Amino acid sequence: MRRSLAPSQQTSGNLKSSFNFVTPFQNKRKRTCKQEPSKNQSQLSSLPLSDYEQAVASILARPFRVPIANYVPEYNSGNRSLGLRRATIRKALHDPLACNALVLSTPPNYTEHERLTMDPQKILVHVVVDPILSNILRPHQREGVGFMYECVEGKKGSFSGCIMADEMGLGKTLQCVTLVWTLLRQSPDCKPTISKAIIVCPSSLVKNWEKEFQKWLQGRMHCLAMEGGAKDDTIRSLEQFAYNTNNRGTPVLIISYETFRIYAEILCRNEIGLVICDEGHRLKNSDNLTYQALMGLKTKRRVLLSGTPIQNDLTEYFSLINFVNPDMLGTAVEFKRNYENVILRGQNSDSTDKERERAVEKTQQLIAIVNQCIIRRTNQILTKYLPMKFEMVICIKLTPIQVALYTNFLKSEKIKTSLQESQSNSSTLTALADITTLKKLCNHPNLIFDKIEAKENGFENSANVMPSNYNAKVFNPELSGKFMLLDFMLAAIKANSDDKVVLISNYTQTLDLFEQLARKRKYPYVRLDGSMSIKKRSKVVEQFNDPNVEGFLFMLSSKAGGCGLNLIGANRLFMFDPDWNPANDEQAMARVWRDGQKKPCFIYRLVATGSIEEKILQRQTHKKSLSSAIIDNNESEEKHFTRDDLKDLFRYESEILSDTHNKLKCKRCFNNIQTQVPPTDSDCTSHLSQWYHCSNCKGLPDSILSQAWQTSKCVSFVFHHRSQGECEKSDDNKENIESDTKSKCRNDIIYDDDNDEDFAGYNDDYDDPNDKDYK
Repeated sequence: MRRSLAPSQQTSGNLKSSFNFVTPFQNKRKRTCKQEPSKNQSQLSSLPLSDYEQAVASILARPFRVPIANYVPEYNSGNRSLGLRRATIRKALHDPLACNALVLSTPPNYTEHERLTMDPQKILVHVVVDPILSNILRPHQREGVGFMYECVEGKKGSFSGCIMADEMGLGKTLQCVTLVWTLLRQSPDCKPTISKAIIVCPSSLVKNWEKEFQKWLQGRMHCLAMEGGAKDDTIRSLEQFAYNTNNRGTPVLIISYETFRIYAEILCRNEIGLVICDEGHRLKNSDNLTYQALMGLKTKRRVLLSGTPIQNDLTEYFSLINFVNPDMLGTAVEFKRNYENVILRGQNSDSTDKERERAVEKTQQLIAIVNQCIIRRTNQILTKYLPMKFEMVICIKLTPIQVALYTNFLKSEKIKTSLQESQSNSSTLTALADITTLKKLCNHPNLIFDKIEAKENGFENSANVMPSNYNAKVFNPELSGKFMLLDFMLAAIKANSDDKVVLISNYTQTLDLFEQLARKRKYPYVRLDGSMSIKKRSKVVEQFNDPNVEGFLFMLSSKAGGCGLNLIGANRLFMFDPDWNPANDEQAMARVWRDGQKKPCFIYRLVATGSIEEKILQRQTHKKSLSSAIIDNNESEEKHFTRDDLKDLFRYESEILSDTHNKLKCKRCFNNIQTQVPPTDSDCTSHLSQWYHCSNCKGLPDSILSQAWQTSKCVSFVFHHRSQGECEKSDDNKENIESDTKSKCRNDIIYDDDNDEDFAGYNDDYDDPNDKDYK
């Protein structure tokens, strides 16, 4: 066996070098990535860089940035790491000290000693609105969200419901989306306040609500929108929603009033955290089935949305208050005895001073109670964000044919007999039918021609009134004063601007006449009424609002689509006939002056002079005065109409410019000529007595209406005003407007002076006593 050589025995130099061991700690070898470039590489490096390569190199040289625009890390994300538990320290879901944070609930200011001695699970935290919403809320919307949160959480008193009575266009939907999202996500106790919410609305708005949640929350939450479908599928979906007790299911149900009433039994089985009723004035009758079904919901948090909580009387107002907060005003009988009877007694112009004082006292008591749970803001807020709005009430003379038919109807013995029977029997069915007939006659004789042909009650002797060449199938706008003015104005708008127009009527038969006029003048149009499906409505509205899509007229039935639609593609709106309920007209007229509108808006309300339509307008004024006193707490509203005036419907005033203006007993006008401008703080939401009054075409804010007045010769009087914001932009504007209006008033007073400078431009034919249209 060979013995290995020891180091001392290694004498050969080669062997020694081959077995030489060096520890790596004594002589470290330095690594380098530098390699000698090849011949080709050296040639490439010597070439100059191209512009393309320089651009790429400059991009790569930039420091790293978060690829999400405006990214802000979550308030609680700093202590989170993958694979680790969440920190046990209780914190708010969002930073209460962040810029633009909306804090709805603030915890007590704990001392360090209290924090050490308290149970960590009982420490309260801030409730902060999600920044994705708080950053887009306007000041009045932030106030509204805070008010609703305090009400539903019982912080304002021993109640958990509220009414948001903001007027149209102030963003009630966005405020409710914010409230629902906040309650579903957080509470002072570091957990969701509610697990489910139900939104009940008209069927035409179900899809709109779903889109609003999707728009503002950017897909963070899904809603169950019930809009039609098979009965079995509906029952299955509602049962799944009702029995879901965890937070993993769909937390929000959007359902129409009709569908809710049908399936109320399913939804009333389990507790619901919150219910929101849009267009809540539908619940004005506490005896209807929908109201009773909603009252059966197991929830204490109730929010009702309505821009017009008082529409007809205080009993309806009581029903709404009683829905959100039962027993706040006592029973219906107690409310009528304590408040309603006293207040109504003092609302008439023939009331005694004692009755008025008593009414004011009771009104203030009612307001003090109700204001705890109701928030009201008017459209005046929108003047900061929207362009100017002009609103005009136009009194239009009936044509000779309409006058003959109208007077024949009122003189008919059968009509007089039926009215007497209706009054004695307290039956209004016959009277309502006669009122509807007169309203249609004011629109156009075509609408009642079938009754003339059949010689029905009131038209026994009217067949010879119609022209000899009359053909019901051929539309003739000259038979109606309203259609004559509309025809002239549409032609001027089409020829002189790119404005779009919305035409609204209470009757689909009038929409038929709109269509005939549009086809006759070759105007592009679209029509929306009850026959159009809910799905198709949204597409039609989107196309009309698109400025790149050709369209001129949007014909709308106020009964089918008067609420919830956003028609900002148009900036001119004609309300062709008035409704008994002022809320319906206000809803319809708010379709164009909304968020997103870029042009000045013109709203035209057409009423037939001296006819039943002026009586309806007066009735609306009376109701709005009541609403102003209770909702807006405005006791300065003038009370011009007695109950006897309002009951005097079946009378035609032929020799007047405006029956409404006469009943106002206006102190600013002399011989129907305005001599004093309205108060500087008035606007188009004020009483008609505080509007501008025009008995001729001078001083109108719309040149198209002024030209149509001169051309058609069918207008007798105009009330007009504008949005308040434009009046308050500067003191200089106020002075200029007032001086300009005063000069126009002076011109009106001396219009018959041949030596006046302005007389040369005046149209002599307009007020010529020898003219056949003078009267």
